[in-house]
Amino acid sequence: MSSQPEQLLRPVVGPVVERLGYDFEGLTVSVAGRRHVVRVVVDRDGGFGLDDMADISRALSTALEDDDSIPGSYVLEVSSPGVDRPLVEARHWRRNVGRLVAVTLPGNEEINGRIRTAEETGATLVDDATGVERTVAYADVERALVQVELRRKREEVGTDVDGDVGPDETPDGGEV
Repeated sequence: MSSQPEQLLRPVVGPVVERLGYDFEGLTVSVAGRRHVVRVVVDRDGGFGLDDMADISRALSTALEDDDSIPGSYVLEVSSPGVDRPLVEARHWRRNVGRLVAVTLPGNEEINGRIRTAEETGATLVDDATGVERTVAYADVERALVQVELRRKREEVGTDVDGDVGPDETPDGGEV
């Protein structure tokens, strides 16, 4: 359930973020001492850098100064969603093609697999244990989270994603 400040700010913040070419992913307002903390989460295909964050922050600051929904002083924080955000929209799946995900389906069925493709209504996963492809409809997914991989192997070449050779690997991808 949204708080009253969040409900008041969504129509102010959302259009600014979208006008700049980003997806407005979320907004929270909390109180820290005498100040409000306004946290805005944005995303877009291809990602973005610190300069982009600064541009978004400036535009949002201007819009919030013109709006009187939050009395007194506030702190504005703009961020990207982070790896722990559940995949709930088709665009979330599309942005994570190639990454390992843990998916929960009805009946507590679990799939750990890599996203091969992501379409508007579902995604094709390659099961991490068996290598078998499986298509899942987003409507059937109860929960999906990207898994953090500290040392992912590139299947087609046999080297780490960053291209270096680890202590237990030979340059041809074999193990020592």
